[in-house]
Amino acid sequence: MRYDFGSDNTAGMAPAALQALVEANEGYARAYGADDVTARAADQIRRRLDADAEIRFVFSGTAANAIALSMLAWPHEAVLAHHAAHVCTDETGAPGFFGSGVGLIGLPGFSGKIDPVTLNAALDEPEVGHRQPPAALSLTQATEYGTVYTEEELRHLIEPVKLKGYGVHMDGARLANAAAAGFDLTNIARLGIDVLVFGGAKAGANCTEAIVMFDRSLARRIDNRLKQAGQTASKARYLAAPFLGLLESNAWEDGAAHANLMAQRLADGFLADSPFALAHPVEANAVFVRMPPAAHRRLNDLGWACYRFDDGSVRFVCSWATTSEAVDELLDAVRRL
Repeated sequence: MRYDFGSDNTAGMAPAALQALVEANEGYARAYGADDVTARAADQIRRRLDADAEIRFVFSGTAANAIALSMLAWPHEAVLAHHAAHVCTDETGAPGFFGSGVGLIGLPGFSGKIDPVTLNAALDEPEVGHRQPPAALSLTQATEYGTVYTEEELRHLIEPVKLKGYGVHMDGARLANAAAAGFDLTNIARLGIDVLVFGGAKAGANCTEAIVMFDRSLARRIDNRLKQAGQTASKARYLAAPFLGLLESNAWEDGAAHANLMAQRLADGFLADSPFALAHPVEANAVFVRMPPAAHRRLNDLGWACYRFDDGSVRFVCSWATTSEAVDELLDAVRRL
């Protein structure tokens, strides 16, 4: 492929993350997360969230989400989530696997945002012994369709869930992009979210994410849970170091702001000079376009990586590494389709 707009996972590590990894490799360090690099990276996350949380670094977003959800629901219970959320569509039942049977209840809503009316309807469903009742809510920020929840939107979803005594999880794989779009990270703990997945991989790290437990009671025997799940790194500094490099240098925010800017440049180009319409608002680093299959195939054949999403639109994702030249060349190729 000439340029890859298929995912923000396809870019390499950001220079700050890679340099921090190289520096962490010098000398010896205590194992299993007792090292200074891991402690400093965790402190950087706490500062951004303005919260005294328990933090662990794991190997993947899927494991982070699934383990987090297993903290909030028993095996005979279920988690409410948008039907297009990653936990529902792209994790091969991992929440149920790690949660020993925890179920998922998909909810509708425009552009990846859960509709409050349908959420309240699900919460009001009578509990019967023949199906899994909801016990938690999972939110995605930014959403799978590149939109960003406002504080008010989140509050309208979280408050009725907390009134029921249920837990709340946030999948923050693209949290950096939400923050770059103006979302205040300090709202997360204040809104009552119990456990957050603080995204690293899509922000320029390697394959590492952080589980952030605002409710410290959730961290009871967390190290045993992670060890059993194969998510305990003996050389934990290699999971934490990329976070440290990104956060100490502000590359976590700066890279996301650049990705968002490139997405907006791409969206503006589609609107100004192409026959293709945008399918969703462009608020973070993804652009969704209504494009016929023949045009999409032609674009792929020309060497441009992008793929059709589950709503039928074609998704283009920008990353910290996307250049304005690549965006302009893509738009030129689109004009010539």
